[in-house]
Amino acid sequence: MKSGSNVIRYVGIAEAADKVRHADRILVVGCSGGGKSTLSQKIARRFGLVYLSIDRDVLWLPGWVQRERGEQRRIIEKLILQDRWVMDGTNSSTFDIRVPRSDIVIWVRMPRLVCVWGILSRAAKHWGRTRPDMAPGCPEKVDWEFFRFVWTWEQKFAQRVLAGLAEHAGEKPVLMLKSRREMRELLDLVGARA
Repeated sequence: MKSGSNVIRYVGIAEAADKVRHADRILVVGCSGGGKSTLSQKIARRFGLVYLSIDRDVLWLPGWVQRERGEQRRIIEKLILQDRWVMDGTNSSTFDIRVPRSDIVIWVRMPRLVCVWGILSRAAKHWGRTRPDMAPGCPEKVDWEFFRFVWTWEQKFAQRVLAGLAEHAGEKPVLMLKSRREMRELLDLVGARA
């Protein structure tokens, strides 16, 4: 399901808000701590979409054990068949099946320090408990490996996201949010700020 164009069709916040208001399936990607889960859940509530979390529904088993990649893909293949959803999660290795099924892609591309602050404040809020967008049996924690993952995310993974979107998005609109202000503006425009 390749687009062939290899050009990403970026849209502004106003156009993206219009697309979100009429979308049945929205894919939200980005680094941990950037706010993609919060954004996804607010949009899901506002428009009555099913909220799907890669972390909660696909990737993790209790005790922070990752599912086998083949099983992850089979789960995603089933989830994307649903009629109406917001899916929160980046894993670019499944862009070939998730991006074409989406009506719009929102890339929450926050600065590194915003993401670090996000994971630290989230950890303080949920420490030792499992947050709602995480798989059961995975209590909140921040270890050195996860901190390093977030700190180096832009260097290691942004190019994969760009390549995956260029290959699979075709004419689909892609909104890149680079600040909390832009995120608030989008939520205001779609009436999901609460």
